[in-house]
Amino acid sequence: MTSSVSEERYQTPDVPRDDRQIRVGSLLFTMVEPHKGHEVAYNRWYERDHFYAGCMIGAWQFGGARYVATKECKHRRYPKGSPITPDPMVGSYLAVYWVLDGHHDDWNKWGVEQVNWLHANDRMFNERDHIHTALYEYAGEVNAPGSSMPVELALDRAYAGMIVLIGEMADGKGAADVTEWFHGLPCPTDVALIGTPLPLRGDRPSDVPDTQADNRVLIMAWTLDDPIEVFDAKFAALGDAFSKAGLGEIVFASPFRSTVPGTDTYTDELW
Repeated sequence: MTSSVSEERYQTPDVPRDDRQIRVGSLLFTMVEPHKGHEVAYNRWYERDHFYAGCMIGAWQFGGARYVATKECKHRRYPKGSPITPDPMVGSYLAVYWVLDGHHDDWNKWGVEQVNWLHANDRMFNERDHIHTALYEYAGEVNAPGSSMPVELALDRAYAGMIVLIGEMADGKGAADVTEWFHGLPCPTDVALIGTPLPLRGDRPSDVPDTQADNRVLIMAWTLDDPIEVFDAKFAALGDAFSKAGLGEIVFASPFRSTVPGTDTYTDELW
């Protein structure tokens, strides 16, 4: 019997992006701060209702995961006076969602309509603030030496957490330059994604401010090891390295732990 295309394609674990049938095209990055005294209820609402109703049940959405910045994580954030988190102790919860390549506009239209419907039907959580809710387009990915992990699976794997860097690129620099630089480190975590900004829709809910800048670049790096230890060892100095490489400046850097679904874990460690 002749082998199928799929049987041939997956003989190797390292499938090039162009040959992948499921590809990340864009993503939603939403960093939110629950109001003090409401963090436990917020965590439960988000994981049991909004994670699904606001995103995962939608067309063209194929992955999602949640992360938390404990006070230990926040104490490591840099730079001071970040435009993303002027107060480094806010931005406790982060959710990331994958959108199928080629379907960003369809997904975005559904997402805004759905969340507006949730607002109208009293399914939202008032005691929280959006810190940095933004859309990013896939611009590249980098693997650690020996890793063949496709970034499409990063939100499904039980990583200990991830590190987030947001940079503002110098004139004449682009995401390809950042990807090349990050690849040359070599990659300090199992797999990383590089993204560039996409605009928010004008009909989005009024409680979602536009905090984006056009020259930004996002790096998300997933790690099997303790994200705080990885941050201290491999990311604490990357802000200076980014600048010395002539790429611009890092305006936000932070480790995040993976949440533990179905539990209140970390809700007492936010501040």
